[in-house]
Amino acid sequence: MSAAPTVSVIMATYNGAALLPETLASLQAQTFADWELVAVDDGSRDDSVAVLRGVGDPRVRVIESAVNGGPVVARNRAFAAARGRYVAGLDQDDLCLPDRFARQVAWLDANPGTVLVSTATECLLDGRVVPGQWPRPLIPGLIDWLMLVQNPLVWSSVLFRADAARRLDPFERPECRYVEDFDLYHRLRAFGRIDQIDTVLTRYRQHAGGASQVFSGTMTAHAETLLRNLHRALLGDRAPDIAGLLVRYVMGRAPIGDRALLRRLFEGIAVLRARFGEGACDAETRAAVDREISRLWWRLCRAGIRSGRLKLRDAIAARPDAAALADAHPADLLASGMIGAVRALRR
Repeated sequence: MSAAPTVSVIMATYNGAALLPETLASLQAQTFADWELVAVDDGSRDDSVAVLRGVGDPRVRVIESAVNGGPVVARNRAFAAARGRYVAGLDQDDLCLPDRFARQVAWLDANPGTVLVSTATECLLDGRVVPGQWPRPLIPGLIDWLMLVQNPLVWSSVLFRADAARRLDPFERPECRYVEDFDLYHRLRAFGRIDQIDTVLTRYRQHAGGASQVFSGTMTAHAETLLRNLHRALLGDRAPDIAGLLVRYVMGRAPIGDRALLRRLFEGIAVLRARFGEGACDAETRAAVDREISRLWWRLCRAGIRSGRLKLRDAIAARPDAAALADAHPADLLASGMIGAVRALRR
């Protein structure tokens, strides 16, 4: 067997033959060439294995599972076989831009206190490149805050230290299926800081066959459980019961149509913010967190107002202290109110 590579890319594949060639090509286009791909095929019924083996690259290692066990089982098996000092996440339908590994390896080499580094990400939607929906730029303190209310990192953008991940048992937890990446970030955080390179080096493909679309019910339930447990670990009996609201309106981006729910959500966020601020939180982090809360308030209000379910005056009345009206430009306020009024009349 050849010498261990610097980077092991772990991938679960299942019926991905149509999109795998583009993903594999993005790996082969990396300017940093010292990587291996450990792909565990999870009982595909299409030509996924043939595509993987046909690429003709000795860096691609294929492990076949006779029975479909799901992505957590497949990735755990891939991680067990990984030989690299660093491990990269990558789904079968997402893409790496050419400098991704070079930039991330250099980052971890230069920052021994960092356990995981992600990159900014844009989306592929029907063949078009569109801006990502994740907050940026992300400083470490803001990442810590956001992980209390949503998943701020894209799995296919992360690179982390294998030695830290090997201290976890198991690597990914089956009970967190479809939010296993979010759970993993929290568990890795115990071993170092989480950073993000604020350069787009990853493309996330959005399509109807993605796991986030197909398994939304399971994902929602597991995300609620994960957030609820995090809040209770932080605050005990004083933890606000807003996990379901966070999953539906913040992570799921459903339009909020009730002033009382909006107020309840941001009162809960304020409780989390107060506890978060009690830690080793510097002025830059506090300012970034408050700015993000303000942006979140307006994003949720805008969606609710434009849906016709939330009145503009009710949204403003429910505004928390941390939310600045400056985030809502007057023209956008007016336009959102008019759009919402028309939709309310139609409904």
